[in-house]
Amino acid sequence: MLPPDLRTAEAEALASLRSALASDPRGRWTMELRFEGLRLLPVVLRLVGELESSAPEIRLLFPDAGAAALARRDGPELADRIATFSDHLRLRQSTSAVLPEDGGSLNPPDPGGSGAEVLILVGASQADYGTVESVCQAHVGRVVLVNPGLEDGAVGIGSVGRERRRGFLAQWEAAYALIPLAGSALRRAQPHDWELYRLDPDGYRFAASFDHRPDGEERDGALQGDGSGGIAMTLRSVDRLLDGLQR
Repeated sequence: MLPPDLRTAEAEALASLRSALASDPRGRWTMELRFEGLRLLPVVLRLVGELESSAPEIRLLFPDAGAAALARRDGPELADRIATFSDHLRLRQSTSAVLPEDGGSLNPPDPGGSGAEVLILVGASQADYGTVESVCQAHVGRVVLVNPGLEDGAVGIGSVGRERRRGFLAQWEAAYALIPLAGSALRRAQPHDWELYRLDPDGYRFAASFDHRPDGEERDGALQGDGSGGIAMTLRSVDRLLDGLQR
């Protein structure tokens, strides 16, 4: 069943993230709330606040200094654990093992590489791909990407895109996803399967489940013969869902 409002979606996301983080000490997870106009930062700060009881060592990372500064302003209790992707990577690299003159190894304290620490990266775009990949490669613990956009359609049609999908991008699994689409919606709450909901005149109705994220062709196949009421009704229903989720 689709959540009727944002707070219900947050509760689902929290439960799913807790389940995911507990299942694998080196897990790579995503969380997606794909609603136009959604103020994501308050949602993330509330989730991190709730997660602290089960995952106290959390570091919250943002693409740029402006986003990080806004997060520190709105979440002052988390300020010392908020940084940009690049600043965190530099910190991690500066505390990596070095080779001293006697040929031995020196391993200084590593604030960015603790297996217990959870990294939460918010809003990573395709432009951040290299930095995000380096951050994750340098971290032995759990990582969560919130509303990532690391794939680029132009890159995706070539060998670089195929290599990325088989490599770094293939490591990630959805902990939680709630994604409105044209005439339908996708939901995934770990450890359950992906669920597709068809948009009917009286709202969203369960249509099919998948053990993987369905592509467009798979969704269309599951939705054939849906008897939809046309574009205007579709837009009205999507607007109602968005309004409920942003309250």
